[in-house]
Amino acid sequence: MPLPVLHYIFDPLCGWCYAAAPLLAEARDITALQVKLHGGGLLSGPARRQVTAELRQYVMEHDKKIAKLSGQPFGDAYFNDLLCNEDVVLDSILPITAILATEACGKSGSDMLTALQRAHYVEGRIICELACLQELGNKLDIDATQFIVELNHQFQYFVNKHIMDSRQLMRKVGGNGFPTVALQTQSGFTRLDIGSYFGRPDQWRALLQSQLPG
Repeated sequence: MPLPVLHYIFDPLCGWCYAAAPLLAEARDITALQVKLHGGGLLSGPARRQVTAELRQYVMEHDKKIAKLSGQPFGDAYFNDLLCNEDVVLDSILPITAILATEACGKSGSDMLTALQRAHYVEGRIICELACLQELGNKLDIDATQFIVELNHQFQYFVNKHIMDSRQLMRKVGGNGFPTVALQTQSGFTRLDIGSYFGRPDQWRALLQSQLPG
């Protein structure tokens, strides 16, 4: 019998997905559960956002709530450098492509997502830039040449369809934002209210285990 699948619909540049990172880690630690990532492209295409003073104020208000609810750290380099750099354009496409490329190279997409979130929210790195992605790939012990080949391949042929499929799945399970989480068993899909468990990883793990067959 195949393992139940926890479908995690997210975006690397979504602060609430960063809040959910400890919950994703708990899910990955459950051996009777498979976790599958679906990048939704929150800031992609016409939704790409250039950093401005207005955006900085809006984002920081949410980040303070995220930090309080989840306990997730935000670095000075993120608040005082990245969010003050109006040359930066926030675009989800390349970070999602990097996750797909990581998986295509036989490594964990979840590990790449964790690295991307740390680079962005703690270190204030520009994760939409190729040089940053290459460095993160290297830290995950991915062959540099293979990573670039896969990054180009995923960007050219797969990432846009991946995003469309992720959004379609979100609609199918009744989600209306990021992150959306649904557990798939032989009985079908059950959407789980992950937002109620920010900062409560033990309770989240208990919920997941209670939903598993047997």
